[in-house]
Amino acid sequence: MESDFPPAALPGLAAALKQVEAALREQLASDEALVALIGDHVLGGGGKRIRPALLLLASDLCGYTGPRRVQVAAAVELLHTATLLHDDVVDLAQLRRGRPAANVVWGNRRAVLVGDFLYARASSMIVEDGDLEILWIFSNTIRLMAEGELLQLEHSFDPTVTEQHYYGVIDRKSAELIAAACDAGAILGGVTRAERRRVAEFGRQLGLAFQLRDDALDYSAEAHALGKRPCADVREGKITLPLLLALKRCTAAEREQAAALLKTAGRRAAALSAEGLVDPEQVLSDEDLEPVLELVRRYRGVEDTDRRAQEHVERARAALAPFPDGPAKKALYETAAFAVARAH
Repeated sequence: MESDFPPAALPGLAAALKQVEAALREQLASDEALVALIGDHVLGGGGKRIRPALLLLASDLCGYTGPRRVQVAAAVELLHTATLLHDDVVDLAQLRRGRPAANVVWGNRRAVLVGDFLYARASSMIVEDGDLEILWIFSNTIRLMAEGELLQLEHSFDPTVTEQHYYGVIDRKSAELIAAACDAGAILGGVTRAERRRVAEFGRQLGLAFQLRDDALDYSAEAHALGKRPCADVREGKITLPLLLALKRCTAAEREQAAALLKTAGRRAAALSAEGLVDPEQVLSDEDLEPVLELVRRYRGVEDTDRRAQEHVERARAALAPFPDGPAKKALYETAAFAVARAH
């Protein structure tokens, strides 16, 4: 059964998230109407707001429930939203949370520019908060996320990608921002360096688990649950853990067949991109994909990716073990459980 999110264990979390939502909407104010239009399209797409919720919970765990946490949490979500706009352009994505991606509706240039606007707004909110440690975390996170995107892009359709490379990508692209949200919450609480490291490690391990579950769902969930076409990752050239595990375990002949398919898809993608075409079906059709999906099924790629995600959840829980039991800690544990139990 899928866990609920946000967790109901912490009184006041829903009210604080409403304040975050209001702060997000305020940041869309601009003389250019398109900013609010595209921003509302992305923010209104049904996101879980897991990053601001984690910041709120981490600050509560560390003893802070004041107003600064709302502004910093909203800045983290704006940063996340900016990355979604940019990622969809880079990935040539067609759908985001079941709706046409902003780049499909308004074009790549406008989507990128509104993403830049949101980066600027998020950065301004952090500067206004005035905490140099949070500002450093924020700027460093942006750098690492960009590096992660480049790491992934440089190895599109590459059948030789290793687990080490894969983890390097998801740590930067996904886990880093969640770790930063938790760390910022701990800074607001004024805890020791050692306690900060534990809270940030909780976020990092949860972020890895969250991405692993995403990558498993891409192979196993239905389109209506995902909000995008299944197997979008491999169509975009992303070699994620379910396929990596299958390629490690399959026979040499099966590996050669899959490698040839991926290399052909990479050449098609490059040719289509040069022509300005972005239809993933032309890169890898359902028929093309079937041998890959069969490998993932036969060698338990999805099941073992989910098992790996659960291992990261256990590490996340262990990071918080020394903190006193209470509603905030319970809610953080529930959030970790949600990361691997969700169906989308």
